[in-house]
Amino acid sequence: MNNRLRELREQQGWSQGELAVQLDVSRQTINALETGKYDPSLPLAFRIARLFTCRIEDIFLPDED
Repeated sequence: MNNRLRELREQQGWSQGELAVQLDVSRQTINALETGKYDPSLPLAFRIARLFTCRIEDIFLPDED
C-alpha cells in the first residue's frame, strides 16, 4: 500500500520519533509505514488520519496493479 505519511509528517516539521510518540508506536513502525514495508492496522490508520485531520483514503492509497 502506498501512502503520504512521510509527506504529511514533513509538512508538520516532525521527525519519525516525534510522530511515533504522538501515535504511541515505535519509530521503527513509522519508518516501516513510510517505506511501505508495513500496512497499518485499522485502529492505527484512524489515529493517523485523526492526527492529520484527513480521511484515511487521503493518506493510504491502494497499490496500482
